[in-house]
Amino acid sequence: MYDAVVFDNDGVLVGRTPFDTLREAAWNAFESVGVEDPDLAHVDDVAIGVTPATLTDVCERYDIDPSEFWRVRDRVASDAQVEDARAGRKTPYDDLDVLDEIDAALGVVSSNQQATVDFLLDHFGLAGRFETAYGREPSIASLSRKKPSPYYLERALEDLSAETALFVGDNESDLEAADNAGIDSAFIRRPHRRDFELTRQPTYEIDDLHDLVSICGRR
Repeated sequence: MYDAVVFDNDGVLVGRTPFDTLREAAWNAFESVGVEDPDLAHVDDVAIGVTPATLTDVCERYDIDPSEFWRVRDRVASDAQVEDARAGRKTPYDDLDVLDEIDAALGVVSSNQQATVDFLLDHFGLAGRFETAYGREPSIASLSRKKPSPYYLERALEDLSAETALFVGDNESDLEAADNAGIDSAFIRRPHRRDFELTRQPTYEIDDLHDLVSICGRR
């Protein structure tokens, strides 16, 4: 039914990073650029869900260069996630072997850093299962390209030469990105999403990755 299946990474292939890890990384980023005691609200502003406008506003308050700060923040956040993975605090889900059975080309599109995505796929022995994998480059421009923008998703679909595709995610931004790219979506109800109430309708709701075999066919 589909030429390609593309997956979000965090919360779909591997566990999500705890907010405390990302908050600490954001605090460390401020310290790295000489801000010793940032307001915790501003730390949280740049820990997750950052927009270019928010980043610019926060950096103006501390008289720091947004581009330089964002490069530092992304590097520190990536390093923190790498450490979590190496320490066994960030691990893959236990149903990933079924990826080998799905009759479609496979890809990954994440709003996480490209360096983080590359490391996690390699560290967990997953890289060979995917023909393409996109995360964000360490630039302010990437903040406008992350989901729900279809920017990276469309790049992945082009790499996979896909005419029909399915995007599997655990956030409504994933569903919106799929809609914006004109493809179908599957919302996976991992444990952290068991009781989540959707406001956007996916093409499918699945309990785990095994459900994709019946949707996409078996190799």
